Amino acid sequence: MAIIIRLDRVLADRKMSLTELSEKVGITIANLSNLKTGKVSAVRLSTMEAICEVLCCQPGDLFEFKQEE
Repeated sequence: MAIIIRLDRVLADRKMSLTELSEKVGITIANLSNLKTGKVSAVRLSTMEAICEVLCCQPGDLFEFKQEE
């Protein structure tokens, strides 16, 4: 996959658990876990907005593009 999801790194930087993020954002732990592990093919902008608001970050902090060779 060329898109790397950095949700785990941002959570660690904020000293926040997935459970705490789930409660604050209103998204199930299962859905956040799927996002964190890259098992999703799309993310709603409203979901990204809520996550970024709670984590005080930019979408670019959560995603990284890596060129495949």
